[in-house]
Amino acid sequence: MEPHIHPDRGQGGRLSSVQVALPAEHGTPGAERAIERPWTTAFFKAPVAGPVWLGKTNLDGDRQADLKHHGGPDKAVLAYAAGHYPGWRAELYLEIPHGAFGENFTVAGMDEATVCLGDTYEVGGAVVQVSQPRIPCWKIARRWQVKDLSARVQRSGRTGWYLRVLREGEVKAGDEMQLTDRPYPEWTIARANAALYTRPPVEAEVRALAMCPGLASSLRTALAGYLAQPIDPEADVDSGRLVGPNADPVPIA
Repeated sequence: MEPHIHPDRGQGGRLSSVQVALPAEHGTPGAERAIERPWTTAFFKAPVAGPVWLGKTNLDGDRQADLKHHGGPDKAVLAYAAGHYPGWRAELYLEIPHGAFGENFTVAGMDEATVCLGDTYEVGGAVVQVSQPRIPCWKIARRWQVKDLSARVQRSGRTGWYLRVLREGEVKAGDEMQLTDRPYPEWTIARANAALYTRPPVEAEVRALAMCPGLASSLRTALAGYLAQPIDPEADVDSGRLVGPNADPVPIA
């Protein structure tokens, strides 16, 4: 079967770096500000030197602390565009390293406008496939102690994307990511982000995204449940996820 490749978009990229981490406790015991309090996370990724094994659900040396919302076959690897870093460094006045957004793969030559749901890439000895956009949550803000950072990531569309593993194998920084199939060229990550985060939501776009076969099954199920109820265009469906336990309690007058 001939691969489905859209000639007008990127054909792949390169692994600038690979990062992993195991869950550990971070934060300051007894901190008054919620965003500084202790939490257990694997968000603090460190670079890997040399080849690392990519299995069906993880890179060696990488795990997730919150298995309800992270991990699993459709979220084996989080990828993020290396090209976003100069803008973030200028905006945040921080010398943030690759892995700053919790990603395992920092990739050059690819971003949300050129990557599509269902894209399949050969990288090192592995084969991976794009499964869904990264859905920003409060942990990005807590990692960098910037209260609105998760919201900024969502608004900017610089979210990153998840990969499922079709073939296990070794990968390393410097490996090319060669696009071998693109079955859904109409569904860039940028378009999927717009369907998820445009407010008020555009129901037709949300329904179309929920029907894309390349989308992770858990997100398809969540969207189907959302669409089964009357959509309130004024409802705040984001703040709980983006702020979460970073919110300080409101003082009682």
